Amino acid sequence: MLTLYGYMKCSTCRNAIAWLEAQGIAHKVVDITQHPPTKQVLKKIVAQDQPIDYQLKHLYNTSGIQYREQGIAAKREKMTETAQLDLLAGNGMLIKRPIVTDGKRFTVGFKAEVFERVWGDA
Repeated sequence: MLTLYGYMKCSTCRNAIAWLEAQGIAHKVVDITQHPPTKQVLKKIVAQDQPIDYQLKHLYNTSGIQYREQGIAAKREKMTETAQLDLLAGNGMLIKRPIVTDGKRFTVGFKAEVFERVWGDA
């Protein structure tokens, strides 16, 4: 079963859920605002060889209000990886969503073609 970290007011998350449901893929939804992915999960996304090569910068919700209001773009360039992971794990609204995982593979955001490639066999 897949875990989808998302926010139900987010249309991208709703589209990802609809795609999973249309494919008959079992999943559970975790509210990213209440239970963001842990630092360890986020670190796995950027540390492991994945179907998609994610870097730390890909984990940020750069279009989010909090990202802009807190001036994260300028701050993150001076932050260590550990500090950035702590920041993200502490505030799910700063994380690009949805994050989908089976515990080994991950996708960040939603694009149907990426979901098909990564989750089409789930």
